[in-house]
Amino acid sequence: MKAALRDIFETLILTVIIFLIVQSVVKNFKVEGTSMEPTLHNNELLLVDKAVYWSVSQNAAQIVSPNARSTDGTNQVFVFHGPQRGDIIVFKYPRDPSRDFIKRVIGLPGDVVAIHDQHVFVNGRALVEPYIMAAPDYTMAPVRVPPGQFFVLGDNRNDSSDSHVWGTVPAFDIIGQAWVSYWPLGDWQFFPSSAMAAP
Repeated sequence: MKAALRDIFETLILTVIIFLIVQSVVKNFKVEGTSMEPTLHNNELLLVDKAVYWSVSQNAAQIVSPNARSTDGTNQVFVFHGPQRGDIIVFKYPRDPSRDFIKRVIGLPGDVVAIHDQHVFVNGRALVEPYIMAAPDYTMAPVRVPPGQFFVLGDNRNDSSDSHVWGTVPAFDIIGQAWVSYWPLGDWQFFPSSAMAAP
């Protein structure tokens, strides 16, 4: 009897450990609204890779690699890599951290982003964006993305609350990268990293 109870207890502990590990690297996310159409749709369910953008302090990174340095002027070093232009990311909305948003990374730290003549320009060059719903019908004066921040836009440019409205997203507010859409079943798709070439 004691052996059976011990086996049950060990199984429960192992289940809890596996659950906690999965929760630390993957998050479920439900798309709300139409700001990412035609790429993502209202009520679509995604898995978000939380591990891809893990970061540690520069001091901690130097314990493992003495030459580790932050690349954007902050004290944080990404373990694998930081968000890349074109990545679809989930993040805490800067104006209300209780809400999670999903958008596409357009500008990296140090980039200059502008919107005019129905195009998005990064560092003076127009992006080629076959994934958007329609060309932007608004203008935005050039903005330099601060260190440790990212400029994001919805793919439905003319119906999206994003960086052109409320500013950039701090790296520490980024939860992870959209990894796979799993519901509805007919919309299954994977989202590769670095989908957009540098301008």
